[in-house]
Amino acid sequence: MSEVFLCLIISIMANMDHKCKLRDTFDLNGMYKKGHIMLGGLFEISFKTIIPEFLDFSVFQWAQTMVFAIEEINKDQTLLPNVTLGYRIFDNCVRLPVALRAAVTLVGGLDEVSTEINCNGAPPVLAIVGDPGSTHSIALSRIVGLFRMPMVSYYATCACLSNKQEYPSFFRTIPSDTFQVKAMAQIIKYFNWSWVGIIGSDDDYGQYAVRTFYEEIAKFGCISFSETIPKVNEIGKVQQIINTIKQSTAKVITVFSSGVDVTALVREAVRQNITDRQWIASEGWSTSTVLSSKENFRSFGGTIGIAIRRGNIPGLNEFLLQVHPDINSGKNVIQQFWEKMFECRFSENITNSFSWKECTGEENINNTQSAYSDVSDLRASYNVYKAVYAIAHALHNLNSCEKGNGPFENNSCADIVHVQPWQVNTHSGERVAFDENGDALATYDIVNWQLNTDGNTEIKTIGVFDKASGSGKELFLKENEMFWNFASGKPPQSVCSKSCLPGTRKATRKGEPVCCFDCIPCAEGEISGQTDADECDKCQPDSWSNPERTQCVQKEVEFLSYEDALGIALTAVSLSGAALSLAVLAVFIYYRETPVVKANNSELSFLLLISLILCFLCSLCFIGKPTYLTCILRHVVFGISFVLCISCILVKTIVVIMAFKATLPGKNIMKWFRSLQQRGTVFLFTLIQALICVIWVVISPPAPSRNTKYQNSKIILECDIGSITGFSCLMGYIGFLASICFVLAFLARKLPDNFNEAKFITFSMIIFCTVWLTFIPAYISTPGKYTVAVEIFTILASSFGIITTIFFPKCYIILIRPERNTKKFLMPIPANTGYKAGTNPGQGANPPRDTHKHTHTPSTH
Repeated sequence: MSEVFLCLIISIMANMDHKCKLRDTFDLNGMYKKGHIMLGGLFEISFKTIIPEFLDFSVFQWAQTMVFAIEEINKDQTLLPNVTLGYRIFDNCVRLPVALRAAVTLVGGLDEVSTEINCNGAPPVLAIVGDPGSTHSIALSRIVGLFRMPMVSYYATCACLSNKQEYPSFFRTIPSDTFQVKAMAQIIKYFNWSWVGIIGSDDDYGQYAVRTFYEEIAKFGCISFSETIPKVNEIGKVQQIINTIKQSTAKVITVFSSGVDVTALVREAVRQNITDRQWIASEGWSTSTVLSSKENFRSFGGTIGIAIRRGNIPGLNEFLLQVHPDINSGKNVIQQFWEKMFECRFSENITNSFSWKECTGEENINNTQSAYSDVSDLRASYNVYKAVYAIAHALHNLNSCEKGNGPFENNSCADIVHVQPWQVNTHSGERVAFDENGDALATYDIVNWQLNTDGNTEIKTIGVFDKASGSGKELFLKENEMFWNFASGKPPQSVCSKSCLPGTRKATRKGEPVCCFDCIPCAEGEISGQTDADECDKCQPDSWSNPERTQCVQKEVEFLSYEDALGIALTAVSLSGAALSLAVLAVFIYYRETPVVKANNSELSFLLLISLILCFLCSLCFIGKPTYLTCILRHVVFGISFVLCISCILVKTIVVIMAFKATLPGKNIMKWFRSLQQRGTVFLFTLIQALICVIWVVISPPAPSRNTKYQNSKIILECDIGSITGFSCLMGYIGFLASICFVLAFLARKLPDNFNEAKFITFSMIIFCTVWLTFIPAYISTPGKYTVAVEIFTILASSFGIITTIFFPKCYIILIRPERNTKKFLMPIPANTGYKAGTNPGQGANPPRDTHKHTHTPSTH
């Protein structure tokens, strides 16, 4: 509290020692009363300087409130005892030139001044309450600031006036527009309005507010249009503003203006029946009873406004009703008020032949109802009241200062250089806080234009904005008490583009504000879990976006399972193949003494059938969730089983060729390739594959892996082959043996015999090679679990190809045509061949002599 008092005291003291000289006098309307200390006042009471056509009753109430506060202080024996305050109040007529004349008059005075060089004494006024206009205050502060005369405004809100370097002696009891703009922006943000039009008056108040409003709205929204209300009533400009409002898609329009300046715009909007708009009013016109009239309600009903905090002044109503005109009192503005109130003229003011009712001065003001006598909504008047008491408390501290015990440097009572933030407790008991710029901390009422039960407009308080609130929340609204002038009865939507739902992102339109955008669905694997997302977020590698693109879900883990229909079918086929091989093995064992089995090299046939069983069963390792064990087993078992199978077929082919291609008569080369050598050859071929598998497993074994490359929405559990070289060697070795077997069988396919096994081996190798050659492109191009299915199908197809081409013909003879299961049928050899019929070539029988041409040659089996 002491800081503001000190600031005011120093300014007052500076004026006490100031030397002055009267330069000119002006004819101004006002009120005057003599006192020990004079206070000045500036008010916008009327709208013209000569014979006012309009007098604002509410503003006259403000001026009377200043008089009331001074009278109340003079009666108070504790505040400024033995000191009488006087006042000199002028009407600036809402004109800057008049306001400047009034300010100069307040500084220089109206009385005669001594011509002595040193003219001591109190200045005409020690402080000024006013001016209400921001533009006026800027101009006046530059003048009175030269004399360090304090100006305490009750209505000038321009943020520019907070600059203490430019306006060191300016103070105010109304918050800066910086806070008002913040309050309005918070209301707009509260209702999610992001597309707003803005209109400002063509003065410092309007333009500074518009500039600050741009900055606040840019944090969450955009400005659809910006217009300026001319100070001079230009109907063409006003109509152009209305056309802009019509064409804009913005439903919310914010207006920073005084009530006088916005009047023409309001009238034109009503005339053109502009509806379906939500108006946001600044404190300059939000509580105007003229603008909120019933006639304007269709277009402006539901207006939300920022209003100065309402207060209560006990005794003001009675004081206002005691006003009485006195021609000789120097209070000519009261005469103008009286004439306007009762629509009459005092005799000395009747200057034309127009028939005027003469004022008697005895009219009863108690019988009138106007904004002057309405004290139910004291806002600006309350700020005037606080301004007077702030000055009074500063003077009281100056008057009470004891020499040597002052609050300043060296305990002095006089000089102060630096002004710090201060607080003052007014007579009304309300705590008034000021910041370092001399601005009152912002507390606003939020008002709403509504119709009351009488059908008249009521400016109802529906919330508060309290900048000094310690709760962290500054805006408080009673939504259930708000009136919306829309058919829906709900808050409008004011957006350039509708909000993008979760699952989409905003894509700004080229050349348009950021609030105008298109909603683009997030790409696969990306999500947006909130409304109006600027970017979509990528999911983690093990998750994927749901179909709505609103959240990441765990990717489906895919592998060929025993529970899948495909897995069940392949399992059944695999087991069927193994069972079929086992059945053939059982048939061969059971009929092992018959010529067909003996001629077919029974030992190799048994081993081949066992390897086929392993080939069918190894496909089961490919079904189910891959593990380290199954990944190793599936390739090792597969590689060894097929090499064992192909080795048996290859040895059988070699035996056939050696039996029938011996070119030296009388030489039995089969003795060099008997059963032991045959088993050793099969073992050697298989051992090589086993070594390849061991080296592969030791160096870089197959292992389970999570493949996310082929299908983004799924994780494919598969076996990574580890070493490509190892896998290539395994497959290449199988292919190498199969190729040799195919070539040898192909060469022996035309050997004379009723039952030439080389033909069946050739067919089996054709099937085997064809299947595996087809497997390569199918394996590469098939995604997911079907890759494994293709591999299983290839194993099964090649296995079935071998068993059907090699063993089915023999089983046919053994089971279906047993009459052919004889030595005679198999080897009908003439007696002079020297070949012992029924002898197994693989068991060391002498090869046939090809010395004669026969119709039937000996069997090669």
